[in-house]
Amino acid sequence: MNWFTKLLSPHTNNAAAKPVPEQTVDPQAFDCSEPLFTEHKNQPLAVLKKLVPLRNMDDAYVAQLPHTTLRYRKGSIIFRLGQQTTSVFYLLEGSVELHPNSDNCYILSAGSLQANLPLNSGKLCCATALATTDIAVLAISGDFIARWLGKKREETPVAFELVDIELPVQLADNRFFTSFSSAYRENKLSLPSLPNVALRLKEAMEKDLNINDVVKIIGVDAAIVGKLIQVANSPLYSPISPVTNCHTAVTRLGLDQTRKLVMSISLKQLFHCQNPQLMAKMQALWKNSLYISSLSFVLAQENGSVNPEDALLAGLVCDIGTIPILHFAEQHPDEYPNSDILDSAIPFLNPPVGTLVLHTLGFTPELAMIPKHAEDWFYESKGDKADVADIVILAKLHSYFGTHRTKEIPYMNSIPAYTKLKNNKLTPEFSLDVLHKANHRITAAMNFLS
Repeated sequence: MNWFTKLLSPHTNNAAAKPVPEQTVDPQAFDCSEPLFTEHKNQPLAVLKKLVPLRNMDDAYVAQLPHTTLRYRKGSIIFRLGQQTTSVFYLLEGSVELHPNSDNCYILSAGSLQANLPLNSGKLCCATALATTDIAVLAISGDFIARWLGKKREETPVAFELVDIELPVQLADNRFFTSFSSAYRENKLSLPSLPNVALRLKEAMEKDLNINDVVKIIGVDAAIVGKLIQVANSPLYSPISPVTNCHTAVTRLGLDQTRKLVMSISLKQLFHCQNPQLMAKMQALWKNSLYISSLSFVLAQENGSVNPEDALLAGLVCDIGTIPILHFAEQHPDEYPNSDILDSAIPFLNPPVGTLVLHTLGFTPELAMIPKHAEDWFYESKGDKADVADIVILAKLHSYFGTHRTKEIPYMNSIPAYTKLKNNKLTPEFSLDVLHKANHRITAAMNFLS
């Protein structure tokens, strides 16, 4: 099995989703099959509410979603790679073999965690689905799902507004999280502030500045100057001649890129705690943020629809909401839960708190929403091209392969962000090529931000 087969099918030790032999029949040789029969009887609400993204919708809306249950014989082709569809499909019974291309495939079985995720997403099918047993597939109107998601986007206020923090039942009554949620709602959290140079540069860039003005602001911080020179000389910018001073570095990078890079470099100072145990978590958070930002940079550079420096900064701040959580734990040692409980709550706390932090720091609305969207796997951005949120989603997904989170994440070819890659390349070779070619660039990005 090649490396990317494992990337597409990370649950290699899970009997519910195991790799299949290379000699399986190529489903591209078949036409799509007609279902054996179609059931128009509605599924129970409890079944529908297990599914993503239906689980996050109002019960009344889900109950009236048009849907049918399709039954197929073993060997049937449910849909094909690149096929346009108006339905979203979920596996209810049996198992299917999904072929994102002719060389890779994986099996998905009903009852697994991944069966609660759609078999397809967006308006294109990113794999061919072959029934390996007799199966039942739920087909739901994609238009109704898109209408709900679009409605929620339209309801999102332009001005920042605190949203409720929703925790699982097992955490909702915890004293620490109750106190934290109250502090969040009352806007009493201790939020990080930008380092002086980054703040001055951000404020100054709102006016008309030339390179000399920017160099004067940056020049007071020798560490940042050194990092900018290092970046300008790195493979990221393919230098022809060496850069030896701040003025030349800013000239080569450009004013906008310089501002974003100074912001990215300065952010490291925010990841700090006095408590040794919490500082270890903060350092791990920074290291992981570096990795996600590096992947974001590389994916953006290869895809071409997003400025790589925008993607780098977005990847770096996607988990910034964890910083106030760790600071709150340091300030309330008597209420601080054990490490495992804290870790289990962070995915629920980070999105709203991260958005609050970035809004407070004056980031653009697009960047301020990154913590909210970074792990919203089935978020569908507007337009046909990948935007910065799509890039971070893909980077986040890649970052979880090989970790304990692999059992919780969808297959890459099933998420909307994947359908928006360059030139509609729906085969996994695109991502494999990106990661192979980007090794030295990921290393360079991690070096200058570390």
